[in-house]
Amino acid sequence: MRADGTYPTHPLRSPRIAIGIVQTPVRAVDGDNPEPGIRDNLAYLLNAIDKAQQTGGRCDLLCFHEFPLHGFAPWDLAQMLRVSRHPDGPEIAEIGRKAKQYNCYIALGCQMVDDDWPGHTMNTQLLIGPDGRLRARHWKQRNMRGMWPGVEQFTTTIYDVFDRYVEMYGLDAVIPVERTDIGNISMSSVQFEPELFRCMALKGAELILRTATGGCEWDDMRLTSYHNDVFTTIVNNCIDVHRENSHYFVEQAPRNDWVGRSAIFGPRGTVLAEADKFETKRRAVIDLESYRRTHRIPDVHLSLYRHVFDQYRERYDPNLWLTHVPETRGAAAAYLRDKFRWTSTWQG
Repeated sequence: MRADGTYPTHPLRSPRIAIGIVQTPVRAVDGDNPEPGIRDNLAYLLNAIDKAQQTGGRCDLLCFHEFPLHGFAPWDLAQMLRVSRHPDGPEIAEIGRKAKQYNCYIALGCQMVDDDWPGHTMNTQLLIGPDGRLRARHWKQRNMRGMWPGVEQFTTTIYDVFDRYVEMYGLDAVIPVERTDIGNISMSSVQFEPELFRCMALKGAELILRTATGGCEWDDMRLTSYHNDVFTTIVNNCIDVHRENSHYFVEQAPRNDWVGRSAIFGPRGTVLAEADKFETKRRAVIDLESYRRTHRIPDVHLSLYRHVFDQYRERYDPNLWLTHVPETRGAAAAYLRDKFRWTSTWQG
């Protein structure tokens, strides 16, 4: 980080950048035999890319939700490992060919496996470049804990293997910023942790790409832009009007609290584009060149707050997945129960 409020950038392909958010259904595949469902979802995704680029104006960046390839279901670890994709897999290559065809970046979320992390599956945000190559893989930094009685997520986040992650990739990779010719990009599916997105902005992120599946707090997304003077996208899934979901009700919130409402926000939280709860594309064109002329990283008076952070103790320690990865959501809850240092009204 620089000390003068500026940050490193890559030259822009154009002064104005077109961003598209594509809100599609989330369709869970069979955890015991995922390949047919993933092929169907891939075909649906590729068609959505075609529709998004052929109608309503071309986009330099297309953003999709958290799990367009495999959906989401209460799988166990063995099923999740089968569902997860490899960075060198055919699905990523197919999406890459579309990115190259349209000379655009494509961002989406996906459960991923990695040869260096056997037995782990990582919730990952992917950025595929206009050359067709996988440009960036941003691991989810942490999972939410204590939200669902008796169960916890068991997918591996950076926090769960923090020391080894830093040893392998360095501290800079904990909160990465990808410098591209359409802006400085950070990606995450984390919610309810504004400190994370403040740090992205401090490191020079201009576009923060956020994803969700099954719901998100719209104001949490808007405030990322409001407090940090950046552009933010959120892509959530839409109602699937064509197929019944075997795991969840199609629409659980008539006020759209948990379905749809994907959006693009400008600095200070201005709404540049917003979807309803159905399948759609929304587009916004931003003048990134003008933005860069005056933009600086957030003005944070850290001396006032550092002593508080120095005293803070996390609810549970990092690195708990280094020696043991729970095999079910119930096993994850049992494994973590005696590792929470905070008292809680939840009895589990």
